[in-house]
Amino acid sequence: MLPRTQHFTLVINLLYIRHPLLNMCAEMRIVMEKVDLHVHSTYSDGTKTPKELIEIAEKEGLSAIALTDHDTLDGIPAALAASDKSPVELIPGVELSTNFDRTEVHIVGLFLDYTNNEINNYLAKQRQSRIDRNIQMCQKFCDIGINITYDKMCELYPDAVITRAHFADYLVKNKYTSDRNEAFDRYLSPGKPCYVSRHKVDPKDAVNIIHAAHGVAVLAHPVLYHLGKEQMNALLDNVCSPGIDGIEAIYSTYKPADERYIRTLAKEHNLLISGGSDYHGDNKPHIQLGRGMGHLFVPSEVLDNLRKRSLSYK
Repeated sequence: MLPRTQHFTLVINLLYIRHPLLNMCAEMRIVMEKVDLHVHSTYSDGTKTPKELIEIAEKEGLSAIALTDHDTLDGIPAALAASDKSPVELIPGVELSTNFDRTEVHIVGLFLDYTNNEINNYLAKQRQSRIDRNIQMCQKFCDIGINITYDKMCELYPDAVITRAHFADYLVKNKYTSDRNEAFDRYLSPGKPCYVSRHKVDPKDAVNIIHAAHGVAVLAHPVLYHLGKEQMNALLDNVCSPGIDGIEAIYSTYKPADERYIRTLAKEHNLLISGGSDYHGDNKPHIQLGRGMGHLFVPSEVLDNLRKRSLSYK
């Protein structure tokens, strides 16, 4: 097993020539840095603080991570402060929730100006939408005899943008369900007794918002949407119209055939490749930062290409 170091290093002996007068050994050293461009913290539905994420990334030998919390940039300052004391680069990012043809679709923004007024005003509206939805969900839980108040949720998760994952965590900790999957299956998924939908923008609007903040827009984990060929092409037409930059072709749960499929779509639509673990800490214990489910590897070349694209929005 190769050691975890700051650089993923392969040493290949290319040539070994024995000669009466000459011994030659040519060695090629390939240094491959790895990155993770889809990571969540306690500021949304992850369980690790931004500082802890940087520390874990350094131990895992990552050269960079992107903090992409759901509909918030609040964790970016803390992540940047931790990154300043580490060899791990922090890419300011976000994951925006959108709606396309009754399917929730996520758009990741990378290299964002996290002080930009336009995206912060948009996120403030999204946060209020989440608050309104969460209050309604609490009422639905109370109606079926499970006493959850919004004030209690804010007390338990003070810095977070509260999502359904936090409700699932509450249900497990208070023994209403045995695990998170049961919480979603019984209460939190669409059509279940405590689910409440919320306002989401069109994917192309999210792309425009990210570009306004000088960021690069990426279609997140498209395989997870379980779209047929016609629906997938319609989604790509939607996000390509405002000029989406990339697509997540490297992802924790992808099988080799999934990655090949998304790489083919990327080539057909002239999109850059992105990739990440979608790390959530203990909320997704089977997924590790930088490694996913054990086979994930996002080379730094992916980051370099996205970085070059981001310069066109500055």
